[in-house]
Amino acid sequence: MRTITATNPAKNYSPISDVPITPNDEIVRKVETANQARENWRRLGVAKRIELLRHVYDLLRERADDIAAIITKEIGTPVTECRSEVDWDLSYFSWFLDNAERILAPETTFEDGTVRHRVFYEPLGTAAVITPWNLPFDLFVWGVIPNLLVGNTVVYKAAEECVLTGKLLEEIMSTAGLPDGVFSAIHGTGEQGDFLTNQDVDLIWFTGSSEVGRKLYERAGKKFIKGIMEMGGSNPAIVFDDADLDLVVQKVVSKRYMFAGQTCDAVKRLIVHESVYDKLLNMLEAAVSHIVVGDPEDAATTMGPLVSKKQLDTLITQVDDSVKAGAKIVIGGKQPAVLQGAYYLPTILTDITPNMRAWREEVFGPVLPVIKFADEGQATRMANDTPYGLGAQVYTKDNERALRVATELKAGGVDVNGTSHFKPFNPFGGYKASGIGREHGVYGFHELCQMKLVSQAKK
Repeated sequence: MRTITATNPAKNYSPISDVPITPNDEIVRKVETANQARENWRRLGVAKRIELLRHVYDLLRERADDIAAIITKEIGTPVTECRSEVDWDLSYFSWFLDNAERILAPETTFEDGTVRHRVFYEPLGTAAVITPWNLPFDLFVWGVIPNLLVGNTVVYKAAEECVLTGKLLEEIMSTAGLPDGVFSAIHGTGEQGDFLTNQDVDLIWFTGSSEVGRKLYERAGKKFIKGIMEMGGSNPAIVFDDADLDLVVQKVVSKRYMFAGQTCDAVKRLIVHESVYDKLLNMLEAAVSHIVVGDPEDAATTMGPLVSKKQLDTLITQVDDSVKAGAKIVIGGKQPAVLQGAYYLPTILTDITPNMRAWREEVFGPVLPVIKFADEGQATRMANDTPYGLGAQVYTKDNERALRVATELKAGGVDVNGTSHFKPFNPFGGYKASGIGREHGVYGFHELCQMKLVSQAKK
């Protein structure tokens, strides 16, 4: 039997454990079982599904420390950050449970003395849910739980870099008492995910790179099924001359360097008005110098390693190529000398031009390119100068300007002055190469459904 080896990026890629790769015949069987289960799961109704999934919630909360610990070991997320992440993810799960029945209830669109029109939200069928490595529990909750609540059955695959997390979540789910076939998991590389999406599924739900997402969306189109794709991002943050610079430093440092810069919705390009550029740059350098890079299992660490050598090598070439093209390293720009593993120092780059890799590509690591602008129009053009459109930030004390700029930004979510759009009731997703469809709230639940209009005469 083929296996995949989970490694620890903080301990020089030392092996942790092997997990069997799911063979193709077992993937076929799991999809067939999910298809056999989907009608009974639909007929249970929302209230009964909520009841069963509340037990899942309780089991996951009981194992929260175990989930956080394995993520820290195989992904490198600092243990203190990871535990709070798991709690945050469970708050989303709780909101989904508390609001699913209301959101999925039939909606009356027209009614008079003789007739009533209602929209019913019905499940699509079997969902192939494929999640990335950077926030493995987060995306499990976002991808699996709403699908199960609306009545879809799920075959789930975690990324190969977090295969132990995926295996642990499968083990927990297997003790929850769900009907056979309602939830199952497969394990392996992209090869197994590719094979899964070629099976008889009714929905492909994917979070990951834009390159893979495009291919899967093309496959969904050929199969004439729905595809929901949350993909890459290269979020801009625009800082105007009247911005609260202390607030900017606090928020940008968090949004860029959290999880070692490995989140799709991180700030990845900082666009600063020329009048405050030098001052803000000095403030950022001072703040970044206090980030503690080290063993993620050490409570003193505030930034751990990247997830893998592959990810590290990509980041190194992006920075090195940008420097060769004229970028200047203000701080960082290299691996720490005393740590063995996928570590990279928090970095700030200046003298950025649009042709550089640090600007035009998604940089999935702790590197922040900073560029200056002269006027509002230029700032907006710079912000939109990317194939991505997931999120953006605007910093200004002028509320009219903030809203004006926000409406011009090609992004699925815009935060003004450090506010956060991350709430379970808000839509999440992007423009352009950042995605198709939305997650969370009313919008996310309805994305997972087939809508049926019933026009019925009153008696």
